[in-house]
Amino acid sequence: MKLYTFDSAPNPARLKMFIDYKGIAVDTQQIDMGKAAQLDASYTEVVPEATLPALVLEDGTRLTEVIAIAHYLEAMHPNRPLLGTTPVERGLILNWNHRIFNTLFMACAEAFRNGHPAYAGRALPGPQNFEQIPALAERGKDRLMTGLEMINAELADRPFIAGEQFSFADIDLLAVLSFAKWAAKTEPKEDMSHLHAWRQRAAEALRSNP
Repeated sequence: MKLYTFDSAPNPARLKMFIDYKGIAVDTQQIDMGKAAQLDASYTEVVPEATLPALVLEDGTRLTEVIAIAHYLEAMHPNRPLLGTTPVERGLILNWNHRIFNTLFMACAEAFRNGHPAYAGRALPGPQNFEQIPALAERGKDRLMTGLEMINAELADRPFIAGEQFSFADIDLLAVLSFAKWAAKTEPKEDMSHLHAWRQRAAEALRSNP
């Protein structure tokens, strides 16, 4: 199998943390999104969606969504599980993966791609061009802060976002906080004490060795 990615971009960063934590060796090719290499014919012939990351299996099967790639890799490499080991854990982690993506990642992307001049005419990823809507940039920042307030409240009664164990949901939250800082110029407020304490725990867990 082969992974096409660009480690510094937000969605690929989620997957890189997942892979690094689990210690999985994957044949990887970096596609420079800074130079719009994902739109080159050499890439779209392999991945017509023109998005990153993408995992191409030996039989040609393409997985182009981070959550799908993570589930595939977890099934193939179950050690150091990040997607839960019981039905309840699996359900909660997947629930939080989607909540974080929909409430935080999408809000941040909305702010970034509708407000940054480099994305004029490219407000959405993929092969088709879409014009920016400036009002969505401001709405995205408002949505992002509302989402962070929700997350801070949720973390008041447990160490990690989906429960007692570090999981892929925590990786997603780490990734979106980094994305928000540079893309939306937004960081958690100082009084979001539960979120700040969680961030330290999650960073330590991510660095931990088996």
